[in-house]
Amino acid sequence: MTEASPWWAPHVHADRRPRLILRNRIRAAFRDWFEAEDFVEVECAGLQVSPGNETHLAAFATEAIGPDGARQPLYLHTSPEFSCKKLLAAGERRIFSLGPVWRNRERGALHHPEFTMLEWYRAEESYERLMRDAADLLAIAAEKAGATRFQFRGREADPFADPERLTVAEAFARHAGIDLLASVGPGGETDRDALHAAVAAAGMRTAPDDRWTDLFSRVMVEKIEPRLGEGRATILCEYPIPEAALARPKPGDGRVAERFELYCCGVELANAFGELTDAAEQRRRFSADMDEKERIYGERYPLDEDFLAALGRMPEASGIALGFDRLVMLAAGARRLEDVLWTPVAEAPIS
Repeated sequence: MTEASPWWAPHVHADRRPRLILRNRIRAAFRDWFEAEDFVEVECAGLQVSPGNETHLAAFATEAIGPDGARQPLYLHTSPEFSCKKLLAAGERRIFSLGPVWRNRERGALHHPEFTMLEWYRAEESYERLMRDAADLLAIAAEKAGATRFQFRGREADPFADPERLTVAEAFARHAGIDLLASVGPGGETDRDALHAAVAAAGMRTAPDDRWTDLFSRVMVEKIEPRLGEGRATILCEYPIPEAALARPKPGDGRVAERFELYCCGVELANAFGELTDAAEQRRRFSADMDEKERIYGERYPLDEDFLAALGRMPEASGIALGFDRLVMLAAGARRLEDVLWTPVAEAPIS
């Protein structure tokens, strides 16, 4: 069996280069769009005291050594979110960040340990406004690629069409025959047994130790996500409160939150929130998530007390994070993220 040539081999690079140049064109066009929308680009430090406090996010850990030899644990951030919200608390109103983030335990066609995240925030604007932003950027990426359709693994979508808007409850009913909100109380509390029975009745596998969130994730992965973004992009919105740790509740319905995700060709591209600004509630949610992380993975990350302090001063805002590499991959017609990364992270051991 012939060993594959490295990405830096001249003939491999020559094949990859058109997609990489397209990446640069899309990046430049996005910056032009944000400037026209009166956004300020910000640069967020990658090293943070906390990488984020979601249960299933795994971070890269390191440490800073001071001049006196004192050691401080630090992490490479999994998102610039904490830094951006501190800037909102400082007085910024429309900001975006386009830069690298790091997530451990993730590598595959749609995952890479270091990738580029585009994140932007609008103070005192609704999260519905971000839906229009996301649709605009899809169209810009397609226009720069000269593409009329996005295709991935047998699925295709029109990037210029208005996205379908679908609630999570509607998706569960349509694709799995499950009444999701029957298992969610008026304040966001969950009924694990009710969802367990519904998932089993739908013919899906269950386990005695499944928690509500395990069942929710299984239905999402197996029944719903592969069906999203076919023909046109899908905006999947109104996530149950337990699945929206950083989002505020939807006015008038405490069961669901102002969270949406953007899908195209079955690929998740973006995750958005009407941002939670209640510091006490945010602390409670983070602590619960870290308890769950410790139960599953045997580790927990510290809370960023500076972030929680800033949250109390942050204005009402909406924010969204978009996987830039994934969007470029779809626009370029590539098969995997590494096809559109200038220098993929090496997998082979260093000798």
